[in-house]
Amino acid sequence: MLGWSALAVGLLIWLGWPMDAHAMRIKEVAAVQGVRSNQLTGFGLVVGLDGTGDQTAQMPYTSQGMTNYLQQLGMTLPADAKMQMKNVAAVLVTAQLPAFARPGQMIDVTVSSMGNAKSLRGGTLITTPLKGADGEIYALAQGNLLVGGAGASGGGSKVQINHLSAGRIPAGAQVERSVPTPFALGDSIELGLNSADFQTARRVAQAINDRMGAGVASAVDGRVVRLRAPANPDERVNFLAEIEEIPLEATVPVAKVVINTRTGSIVMNQAVTLGPCAVAHGNLSVSISSTPVVSQPNPLSQGQTVTAEKTDIKITQDTGALIKMDAAPQLADLVRMLNGLGATPQDLLAILQAIKAAGAMNAELEVI
Repeated sequence: MLGWSALAVGLLIWLGWPMDAHAMRIKEVAAVQGVRSNQLTGFGLVVGLDGTGDQTAQMPYTSQGMTNYLQQLGMTLPADAKMQMKNVAAVLVTAQLPAFARPGQMIDVTVSSMGNAKSLRGGTLITTPLKGADGEIYALAQGNLLVGGAGASGGGSKVQINHLSAGRIPAGAQVERSVPTPFALGDSIELGLNSADFQTARRVAQAINDRMGAGVASAVDGRVVRLRAPANPDERVNFLAEIEEIPLEATVPVAKVVINTRTGSIVMNQAVTLGPCAVAHGNLSVSISSTPVVSQPNPLSQGQTVTAEKTDIKITQDTGALIKMDAAPQLADLVRMLNGLGATPQDLLAILQAIKAAGAMNAELEVI
């Protein structure tokens, strides 16, 4: 049977195997700077719930929000009016305004309960302004929620599938204001690499100059490549569309081993190599057993029966032989030798850190 160590480390081959050198395009490693999405958020109310809304006594902002909404509709409630709104829930509505979005376009929104509502299933979001970081309204959201969960309760028992306090409205917001972008301004465009790497920046600039002509692209630093772009908007779009499809030879990434100490996951890329070293690994187990013991007094002694426990502690340590690990210039060799140790993923975390500390691994360890 395949052990956890073989399964976890064997997965590294699939995750770290190098891609085809000609399968990468510039659009996979870089994006136009300034062309990005913007986060929108707003406070709203979901109505039409089947008694699963907020409890008004604990959530005063729900009744306040409904009062403000009714006032906008021309309805004024008495000051001493007490509203029971089990069918209403206060929510936060979030969305992403994509680049080049124009008024009238529809975007998806996410609705999340901010109170103690039991479920948003079957609810309807009433008109909610969505604002950006500058406080301006960029979209209006409204619509029926789609909640993927389900639940039922009764007699003190409760059954729930998935999450009921959040939902989504596809095409639930209409864009009201566009965000200007520097795409059509100036005589140059900057490409921002997804990760800072001088070798990648140089290869991107060289590939663009080979296709579009010398002097079109220049690497500013390890993150930015500047392009001389046409002034005409239509020509500029065609210019960038052609650049994004230029094939780029894959670069060898920085050797890195990513370790997740919470789950025991280990991921390493194809640049990780190992020098000659020796590793001794042994398992230590502690077993504790408890046996109840009853102590009874002698007859006519007027004593009391006492219950106690007898605890036995046993420590077992398996022998660990010193295993020689030869130099591994390829990822497959490194994975095969780590599997040969017979260690669990949690043990491999400590082994890899020790190998790195001994100077036998030329990789950066990142713990997440």
